[in-house]
Amino acid sequence: QVQLVESGGGLVQAGGSLRLSCAASINSFSINTMGWYRRAPGNQRELVAAITTAGSTNYAESVKGRFTISRDNAKNTVYLQMNSLKPEDTAVYYCNAHTSSGLLYWGTGTLVTVSS
Repeated sequence: QVQLVESGGGLVQAGGSLRLSCAASINSFSINTMGWYRRAPGNQRELVAAITTAGSTNYAESVKGRFTISRDNAKNTVYLQMNSLKPEDTAVYYCNAHTSSGLLYWGTGTLVTVSS
């Protein structure tokens, strides 16, 4: 069983920054890819960014150049640095993790609200 706990969400003005963290309750070397997804009101959940154990990343087009995903395997934690935030970034952000055994786990989400 893997527990993922997100933190760092909140209210920020457009143009501001937030840093999300997601701590995993399992040795991160048992985890392959970790990612951040988001779900805005009325929309489906969408991929924001993902990172492999080796550090390879991919991003949604809408956040490229503004968001950065990173990972600290020693702390079993993945981060999402969000800069130049826009009102359309308002959503609940979820962390997920794919384990080496092929299972997928989700966090409970953290709300990010960007005011105009």
